[in-house]
Amino acid sequence: MTFGLLIFFMDNSKLKYLYLVILSLIWGTSFILIKKALGDDGTGNLILQPLQLGAARTIISGCMLIVIGWKSFIATDRKDWKWLFISGLLGTFFPAFLFAYAQTEIDSAISAILNSTVPLITLIMGAVIFGIAFSRTQLIGVIIGLAGAIGLVFSGMENNPEQNYLFAGLVFIACTCYASNVNIIKRYLQNIKPLAIATGNFVFILPLAMIVFLSADGASLDYTSEPVLRSLGYILVLCVFGTVAAKIMFNKLVQITSPVFASSVTYLMPVVGLTWGILDGEIFSVWQGVATAVIIFAVVLVTRDQKKPATK
Repeated sequence: MTFGLLIFFMDNSKLKYLYLVILSLIWGTSFILIKKALGDDGTGNLILQPLQLGAARTIISGCMLIVIGWKSFIATDRKDWKWLFISGLLGTFFPAFLFAYAQTEIDSAISAILNSTVPLITLIMGAVIFGIAFSRTQLIGVIIGLAGAIGLVFSGMENNPEQNYLFAGLVFIACTCYASNVNIIKRYLQNIKPLAIATGNFVFILPLAMIVFLSADGASLDYTSEPVLRSLGYILVLCVFGTVAAKIMFNKLVQITSPVFASSVTYLMPVVGLTWGILDGEIFSVWQGVATAVIIFAVVLVTRDQKKPATK
């Protein structure tokens, strides 16, 4: 209640930073939750398969959002449904599976680090495809942030030579999906309520997720076993905070700011992701600390208010 009142009375110039911090904490934690949800049965085998995890996450989140946001969705214009469907595929459906598969081979912290490429991709796609303006300072900021992210990746490769970094490409594909989605929301769904966008996304992708779940033998899981129930518990936390609450908040952030500002949340997420990784026994080096500082500096550049866009 107090938090809701705080948001209600804050103006957008302050509210955007509050959203940025909260989303960074939530989504920065999501990588370790994915790792825990995949699990390990003690013999090196996964408790849940990536397809099962991604589908279950989508199904649970979809049911929650449809219950609380159905009225908001049916009030939308049918001409917007195409974009709600595309937004759902790019912003939720495909990334859910891509990140799950990626984290079968690379650390959760590395996934969080690679995710920081989203603002650069967003900036380029926004300018080239969607005609959205950006400033010279924002361009410098995303380049510096990308350099910091690359430094983090190379440090991770040195610390964990046994990991298969080809799977990092799946994270990059997911980042391209995110970048496309944030530009679509800004360009085509600007006037739709954030809850309606999030609900509409899942109305269209929920049936697809059910098909994937059944095809991946999700129905045959032993729902009485402790490991499976523990994995589902992690998924539930991921759904409530990392998908439902965060999706609504992110859609609002895109609408009150720019695509580049909104996607800059991915620059702060590695800090949170690395922290959880360390607590879970993942290796963190001094050079990763330096690269993290570079990323934080980039956030300052990217999120500064610009009065006159320099490029279109």
